[in-house]
Amino acid sequence: MLNWWQGAVIYQIYPRSFCDSNGDGIGDLKGITSKLDYVAGLGVDGIWISPFFKSPMHDFGYDVSDFRQVDSIFGTLEDFDKLLAKAHALGLKVIIDQVYSHASIECDWFKESRKGPEGDKADWFVWADAKADGGPPNNWQAVFAGPAWTWCTHRKQYYMHNFLPEQPDLNLHNPDVQEEMLAVARFWLERGVDGFRLDATNHYMHDPELRDNPAYEGAESNKPFDMQDQIYNQSHPDITKFLKRLRALMDEYDAFTVAEVGGRRSLQEMAEYTEGDDLLHTAYSFIFLEEDNLSAGAIRKALIDWEGQTDSWPSWTFSNHDRKRVVSRWMRGQNRQDFANAMNALLLALRGTIFMYQGEELGLQHADVPFERLVDPEAIKNWPDTLGRDGCRTPMPWHNAAESGGWPSYTWLPIDERHYDLAVCQQENTQISNLKFTRDLIAFRKQHSALKAGSITFLESDEPVLAFIREDAEEKLLCVFNLGEAEADWCAEAYEGEILLPLMGAGPDKPLPVCGGYIMKL
Repeated sequence: MLNWWQGAVIYQIYPRSFCDSNGDGIGDLKGITSKLDYVAGLGVDGIWISPFFKSPMHDFGYDVSDFRQVDSIFGTLEDFDKLLAKAHALGLKVIIDQVYSHASIECDWFKESRKGPEGDKADWFVWADAKADGGPPNNWQAVFAGPAWTWCTHRKQYYMHNFLPEQPDLNLHNPDVQEEMLAVARFWLERGVDGFRLDATNHYMHDPELRDNPAYEGAESNKPFDMQDQIYNQSHPDITKFLKRLRALMDEYDAFTVAEVGGRRSLQEMAEYTEGDDLLHTAYSFIFLEEDNLSAGAIRKALIDWEGQTDSWPSWTFSNHDRKRVVSRWMRGQNRQDFANAMNALLLALRGTIFMYQGEELGLQHADVPFERLVDPEAIKNWPDTLGRDGCRTPMPWHNAAESGGWPSYTWLPIDERHYDLAVCQQENTQISNLKFTRDLIAFRKQHSALKAGSITFLESDEPVLAFIREDAEEKLLCVFNLGEAEADWCAEAYEGEILLPLMGAGPDKPLPVCGGYIMKL
């Protein structure tokens, strides 16, 4: 029997941008609660809520200062409990972020740790002496920009941060830190959450010897972080030992875990972190999120590589709060509405658990955020080489510009004017829309057991055609997609059956139109 999360569709909510209940221009927990009927109406199985914990917001919630408290801009613990209760009443599972790799410089643990090497929490973060010349302990670089070390005048040592200087790395080699993070997990499990999305899982532990990373040959990025092979600042073998402890706790509550795993070895590490019954349930990587050009070969390779490394359950997503939206990243001259429909159909046809980011059901473009309105520290530091994450984080368009309600006139990030024409109210009142088609796609996936849990076998096809079979004991489905900018031929003479889902009127007896494809029952 399948677990609820196997083959599920989970909808990601970025709380600052989902729905604003009090008119301050920032989304909040009450806002999410008010829109749960909409989310349940999509047909998804659950929601993943990005961080809403107390934070100075240097990285907009991923720098946590109190892991057991809701930040006041989002509401209160009582607001969260009400959200949880309504979600469960609607049949939605609730997954929340857990950030174990780092904390905030405003966290009481860090304030205590920086006092010196003798206190109770002296070793809760990663500290190291300067080199003889005063430089940092090694050559490690931070993801966003600059060295992964910052000098602390209080303690007269450097502290490590894989991300912003305001996000000091927790020392999960320390058993006391592990115990505390497990206690944090238990706090939220006791409140009734159904699972965790684990942020930056392969950043949990570093090389205690602080060895220099080697150069990465052939790096295409001009960011120092990408010029190194990330061997020693992340991905330590002992991470799996902590994950086993976490899984044991999760099993007490029959709760679910999904890891976020980035980097060049993401598929390998996804497999390592999910192998067997005593590690995580599943994991997803940035393998599609970082793919600038959509191709049949890239999709095929990722899934075949995963299947070849492990029998663990995979998860896939095409977009999230960190990467450019799908239609802006992959579309090359196709019609936006048709392309968005095709991409959602493809995603929902893949084997695994599916994560869908808010707004993708509307076919939103990546928002155009002018430099003076940028808030993402990565974008500001690396402008204009890196446009950053603000464009995928702009407020969800519930109403068009002419209607009352929705967001106030000034929001924490500006709403792209193009999004008003794609607003939920607009699409609800349109006979054919991305929103309505996405609902139909999710319902279609639920109706077909082969799509939820069947095997996947890729068929021979030349670019830009992707063809595969989804099959279980109940049914066998042929899935064909044209990912290119022009009509494409693919020979389907060997297959006969009933077309269940046509895209752009496609069928096996004619060329595949642009954004076309079909799912056929064999």
